[in-house]
Amino acid sequence: MEPMESMLRDVSHAVSTTAEALAILMVAIGTVEAVVSIGRVLRSRASIRSSERREAWLGYARWLIGALTFQLAADIAGTSSQAAWDDMIRLVVVALVRTFLSWSLDREIATTEEETGDAHPDAHRGGIG
Repeated sequence: MEPMESMLRDVSHAVSTTAEALAILMVAIGTVEAVVSIGRVLRSRASIRSSERREAWLGYARWLIGALTFQLAADIAGTSSQAAWDDMIRLVVVALVRTFLSWSLDREIATTEEETGDAHPDAHRGGIG
């Protein structure tokens, strides 16, 4: 293996690992935040539970969209240094699934906010909340 190729593999591995770690961290933070929000909802009066429950869901969905984006970046970086067709096909399938999930969550956030008038400034423009 040539030195430049070896260096590119090392860099793509480091980028991939970092992006994966960030995705996991985002899921963990989002999950803790959602659990805390749900706990608050359960202790609140019934009349305000619906809006708080919706906000907990939307906040969690934003974190998941961010994590999916980082996970996709990790997949791209990890596969970029590999030339095997099997790996490229797998990347395309994973990218399509993750993009569809992200799009679906993003659409759900936008629809819910339109219905309730709770527009979050970054909710469906790539922000995580």
